[in-house]
Amino acid sequence: MNPAAQMPARIGIVTVSDRASRGEYEDLGGPAIRAWFERALTSPWEAVARVIPDELGMIEETLIDLCDREGCCLVVTTGGTGPAIRDVTPEATEAVCQKLMPGFGELMRSVSLQYVPTAILSRQTAGIRGRSLIVNLPGKPKSIGECLDAVFPAIPYCIDLIDGPFLENDDSVISVFRPKK
Repeated sequence: MNPAAQMPARIGIVTVSDRASRGEYEDLGGPAIRAWFERALTSPWEAVARVIPDELGMIEETLIDLCDREGCCLVVTTGGTGPAIRDVTPEATEAVCQKLMPGFGELMRSVSLQYVPTAILSRQTAGIRGRSLIVNLPGKPKSIGECLDAVFPAIPYCIDLIDGPFLENDDSVISVFRPKK
């Protein structure tokens, strides 16, 4: 058995927000992501959380650190995916990834459009950096849950394909898809 498979999976949770990083605004997105994973995952995992400003270089540096040095198999971001001048999370994600996974963003926008017509303004994306999957989520806790409900069924298999740890889930919370062997 792969020794890494016995260790808890590490999941990076990055809140990208100028105000939250300065302590002017309570980070609601990061805790919402953590709570979602606490409900959904049954295999051992640990969160590696960061709250950083909307600075392209800092976002890139944080994503690289979480993937390359912290060993996170999955890094999820919240914030910075809109059209505002300082929204640069997708650009940072694209800059550090070797492979882009546009289906994640397409599905999240499709799901969000069921709730709000401004979902077309979202620029969420995803990509692979080495053995890590990076997924950009929206900033609002309700939207985070809706988007994770939509894309998570594919995440464990994607992590399997990039030689990451085997993520197990609670089927009563969320069902995942893995092809039958």
